[in-house]
Amino acid sequence: MIVELTLKQKTATLTCITAAACALSLTIGKSIVPQALLSGIVMYLLSGDRPTVVYSTFRTIPRDAKAVVAFLRLNFALHVRQKRKTVVQIFEENAARHPAKLALIMDDTRLTFGDMKQLSDRIGSFFHRKGFRKDDAVALMMESCPKYPCVWLGLAKLGAVTALINTNLRRETLRHSIVAANSKAIIVSSEMAGAIAEVLDQEGVKGLPIFVYGTEQSPEPVKCVQLPDAVDLRHALNDVPSDEDLSAIWNDISPRDKLVYIYTSGTTGMPKAAVITNSRFIMMGSGAYYMLNLQTDDIIYNPLPLYHSAGGMVGMGCIMLCGLTAALRKKFSASNFFTDCIKYNCTVAQYIGETCRFVLSTPAKPTDTQHHVRVMFGNGLRPQIWTQFASRFSVKQIAEFYGSTEGNSNLMNIDNTVGAVGFVPAFARRLYPVTLVRCEEETGEVIRNADGFCIRCKPGQSGVFIGKINLKNALNSFVGYADKKASEKKVLRDVFTKDDMYFNSGDILVEDLFGYYYFKDRTGDTYRWRGENVATSEVEGVITSIVGLKDCAVYGVEIPEVEGKAGMAAIVDTEGKLDVEQLAVGIRACLPPYARPLFIRVLSELPMTTTFKLKKRDLQLDGYDIRKIKDPIYFLQGNGTYRVFSQADYDVVSSGKGKF
Repeated sequence: MIVELTLKQKTATLTCITAAACALSLTIGKSIVPQALLSGIVMYLLSGDRPTVVYSTFRTIPRDAKAVVAFLRLNFALHVRQKRKTVVQIFEENAARHPAKLALIMDDTRLTFGDMKQLSDRIGSFFHRKGFRKDDAVALMMESCPKYPCVWLGLAKLGAVTALINTNLRRETLRHSIVAANSKAIIVSSEMAGAIAEVLDQEGVKGLPIFVYGTEQSPEPVKCVQLPDAVDLRHALNDVPSDEDLSAIWNDISPRDKLVYIYTSGTTGMPKAAVITNSRFIMMGSGAYYMLNLQTDDIIYNPLPLYHSAGGMVGMGCIMLCGLTAALRKKFSASNFFTDCIKYNCTVAQYIGETCRFVLSTPAKPTDTQHHVRVMFGNGLRPQIWTQFASRFSVKQIAEFYGSTEGNSNLMNIDNTVGAVGFVPAFARRLYPVTLVRCEEETGEVIRNADGFCIRCKPGQSGVFIGKINLKNALNSFVGYADKKASEKKVLRDVFTKDDMYFNSGDILVEDLFGYYYFKDRTGDTYRWRGENVATSEVEGVITSIVGLKDCAVYGVEIPEVEGKAGMAAIVDTEGKLDVEQLAVGIRACLPPYARPLFIRVLSELPMTTTFKLKKRDLQLDGYDIRKIKDPIYFLQGNGTYRVFSQADYDVVSSGKGKF
């Protein structure tokens, strides 16, 4: 990181300031007073460490000018064009403006904006007749498809809140997610019916009305084998008129009202239902369009899950709010990524870090550069493969962004700076008050000075990324989770002044001299693997219940050339009775693939502090290095079983040549 200017840079700074002074002199005449004043300003600026600030300011003028224009466009949209409107109102305007325009494409399915309006109207009317009203929550568990956003849009026309359930969840985690939203009903696709059937008789789910949205075309209702008492929603919608006027209902909904719940694992425990209001969805959904200067005739390739904020809010927002077209995919395929972009004539594509790594690992082929994608946006792209990816696939612009589903601290890289997750110009800090504060990197605990206030990081110092909370501004507001106690844990108080409030991202970033931010690590008990956040306490609870052992610690370990951290579980087995095969069966049954530990370490005892806290940091530093670990280590296979981790395995994994 740059913290001090070289002689060459100081000379460049002096040259810039002198040129500016000369230009100003020409505009104000040859008066001695202005010239003397200008000389004094130059000398003042060049004293102390101010040359560093001046140099960085002049260096970033082109970037900052571009950012100002984009930021003004976004704010104009938020505060003028979309002021006091809801997602439904803005979508209805787009549907009325171009009803025949394609909105969503997947395989042979094509939905126009008019089709989306018609289907969402029918869904809204059906559930209104069933007695659903404003603020009622409905759990939605479906794989990505064009009708997915139509379902929650239809419910939004009643003011109902849709809980977007992760399709990987099973059993207790699934039950918890349904109950956490206080769901009054469940809508499930026929493909996901088996998962719902597993929790059907559990507390909080038992007795809920269930609607199965199947793919079968039949004149008669179709009974779901796993859910025999469920209503065939597809058939039921055929009896609902598509022209029933719900405008009196949705025009009475406020931008501050809840729209959907999107789940995040947070830092500990079960998934948390992040509250997405209309205003937050509009801000996040419009952001990429205005900040990246996208066009209304752009077609976005969106292979991401629609229950996530990236695919379901940022991606779908461009379509529903800004009138673009999206090509969807049921399940991500690395080998078909750019093939799909060619097939659908996409000009923009979305990614998460793993997406780019998987695509890059495919064999080179002529179609790699035969697409029309000019910009890709997303988050989690590793700097190590950034340039290689852009070069191989001839993508002119990579727009990495940073942000959390529930947070108010969002950044976007709009100028192609490799590795950066975004920037904030020095002059914009008051308008967009985000910053880094010093912390204990092992725990994420913020460090305070003698007066009890947080300490801002200097360029080059890593710290927790925080954003000031302003409940009156959509850009800086923080609504939190359905669980208010969980929301309070994300708020820092008395940060720089008495009674101020900041959102704690829980992420460690570092800022350079030019205002660019770079992601460094996550604090707390969460790690990211295969594009998903994994809560270690959740995995620990599952493993402990399977093997019935005293202690278990789960943590993330780094693997060369792989984005994120792989899961590793350290299990105490004092009596040598651990049945690894039984453990593998239980893990497969209870945990989604991304949450299954790649490594299992069997210990005779778990290292503790004097206050009886697990020394996860020590275990994490050991990793899977069998050169210094004497404990048995087991390695996850493709079929979900575990076998002994050998020296040959270690050589492959540590060299970065492993396939995961």
